[in-house]
Amino acid sequence: MQPWRPNRRAFLGTLSGLALGSLARRSFAQSSARVVVVGGGFAGATCARELQRTGLEVVLIEASPTYVACPLSNLVLASLRDLRSQEFGFDALRQQGITIVQETAERVEPAARRIFLSDGSDLSYDRLVLAPGIDLRFDALPGYDRAAAENMPHAWKAGPQTELLHAHLREMQDGGTVVMSVPPNPYRCPPGPYERASLIAHYLKTHKPRSKILVLDAKDMFSKQRLFQAAWRKLYPDLLEYVPLAEGGKVVSVDPASKTVTTDFGEYKADVANIIPPQQAGRIAHVAGVADRTGWCPIDPVTFESTLQRNIHVIGDAAIGGAMPKSAFTANAQAKCCAAAVASLIRGEQPPAPKLINTCYSLVAPDYGISVAGIYHPANGLLSEVAGAGGISPLDAPDSFRALEATYAMAWFDTITHEVFG
Repeated sequence: MQPWRPNRRAFLGTLSGLALGSLARRSFAQSSARVVVVGGGFAGATCARELQRTGLEVVLIEASPTYVACPLSNLVLASLRDLRSQEFGFDALRQQGITIVQETAERVEPAARRIFLSDGSDLSYDRLVLAPGIDLRFDALPGYDRAAAENMPHAWKAGPQTELLHAHLREMQDGGTVVMSVPPNPYRCPPGPYERASLIAHYLKTHKPRSKILVLDAKDMFSKQRLFQAAWRKLYPDLLEYVPLAEGGKVVSVDPASKTVTTDFGEYKADVANIIPPQQAGRIAHVAGVADRTGWCPIDPVTFESTLQRNIHVIGDAAIGGAMPKSAFTANAQAKCCAAAVASLIRGEQPPAPKLINTCYSLVAPDYGISVAGIYHPANGLLSEVAGAGGISPLDAPDSFRALEATYAMAWFDTITHEVFG
């Protein structure tokens, strides 16, 4: 990828999160077709909005009355943002005419095209869109389970865990050690752990300068690696230590009682431990039979229809997206393409092959942003990156450039959350 320099036109283009090829606005006023969407995050809420605009009957199933967004939640850990600014409701979707069902989707009968809910009710559908996000694999790391997460928070689903990890950081004495474990690919938001490490380091530098953070990674390469590591050398040379797989960074077990993290090369005692475990598609994807042995959901890259179950589509973090990463921007773009495809299929038309955009901003400090962008298209049954179409922040950019990208990151979040949640 080539370095890129932001300008107003490029910025406004990436803010939209729009797939290249817009949703046809053809009416289904006389149609009784019903599309049920499960999951009210960036993918599910976007897809429900786009489908409703075509005139289809749309039902959105989401158990929680409030969605807590993960992007920018690392700022909460650094005492730079309040968690309430990450919370969004569904009133705007209701006002648009979308039926919101506040229950948990428990079971799907694909052959009958019915979905069963936690209150005992069930719904029929013509097409089902699953956007369940991720579940944490509490069985994947010896010693780490749901109970352990109370003493060694993961904070990988924004909400109470975010506040818990924030509290642990506030309560730690100056001179303490924060130990973070990073899982192997794939997982939600590839650069997220490194943004988190950066912002925790910023918090320590500002409030507890005799402390340090140790990052234990189960891999040797990661998203925006050169940019992150250059920033760490500049901003946090004595605060942040990174240990890759080749140097013994893979965590093999944890002891929550003593806050001890063990790798093949040794043990590390933490004052605060942030354990990010391996992940998989959300539970309903497995129940519906659309997840394979990898734990994720293979899809047709044109329609996002499951390759394992007909009439069920999967978008966002749960899907196997090929080269396209699991991010909020990706979820928003995939949702728009999926909505267009579903509308076409219900009309009996073949959807065109889409092109999708992803842009990922990361904050290394409040005034220091970096980014990477890519364009993706269907190829060989997967979403593949369009060669030469993406870009990455230049390695030698001045401070003013980094500050501008930090501003863009905040503006992107405000824009996409307004678009999705109103």
